Amino acid sequence: MERGLVMLGFGAIVALFVAYNRYQDPGLLTPDAIGVIQRIAYGFYIALAASLGAIALGLYKYHKAKAGSGGGLLGVMAAATLNQKSRRIFIVTFVVYGVFFSLASGTLVYQPEVNFVTHYGADIPSGFVSPCCDNLGYMPKIIVYLSEHVGLQVIPINLVLQITVSYLVGLNVSIALRVRGTSGRGVGGVGAAAGLFIACPTCAGTFLSLFVGTASGIALSLVLVQLQTIFIAVSIPVLLLTPFLMAKKLQSMNNACGGE
Repeated sequence: MERGLVMLGFGAIVALFVAYNRYQDPGLLTPDAIGVIQRIAYGFYIALAASLGAIALGLYKYHKAKAGSGGGLLGVMAAATLNQKSRRIFIVTFVVYGVFFSLASGTLVYQPEVNFVTHYGADIPSGFVSPCCDNLGYMPKIIVYLSEHVGLQVIPINLVLQITVSYLVGLNVSIALRVRGTSGRGVGGVGAAAGLFIACPTCAGTFLSLFVGTASGIALSLVLVQLQTIFIAVSIPVLLLTPFLMAKKLQSMNNACGGE
């Protein structure tokens, strides 16, 4: 049941992306069609929220079931993350990493040199859903102007990646703090760092330019774009593997304590 909810949620997200991509032909944007596509875009985000909710509920129930069974590495992982302290650590890590990911991916936009009112004629505050047109997973976008220099640009694929990677980082941290002296924490750090660049390498390079200089940031952005596939290939598998390594270490520690 629990795994079914998770699989259903991810399957629904894939289906949503593929189905909505059918409306990304600029030739479809006739005056009569634009209103229909706009309503479909609203429905897209309602369905996406429901899918993410199903995944979250499925994962929570799965954690509880595995923690109750107490068997195997998954049981050790679940038991290590469901106590009150671990839950607080997970939530704090999830939120903090999510905010940092938002800055790196361009979801949370801060442009001190651009005035949104002057450049885009935006009302402050305001927001809208842009229904067309871009590649698979990048539409529809939610654009929100919070102030003259701060806004949000919610891209579906970035939102899913942000939640997924933040969840995995939170899981890694909450388990790592239960383990002492394991090298798995360092591996998880590699995955977390790489995860910052999987959604929008150009945005990440631009964000880092605040620290390394504009020219260096532009050069770094060009490099990161070429390495985007590598970041995706490295970060998520590493973040998936590391909890198992730490759970094995924790299981060994528990067995050693039980045998004394």
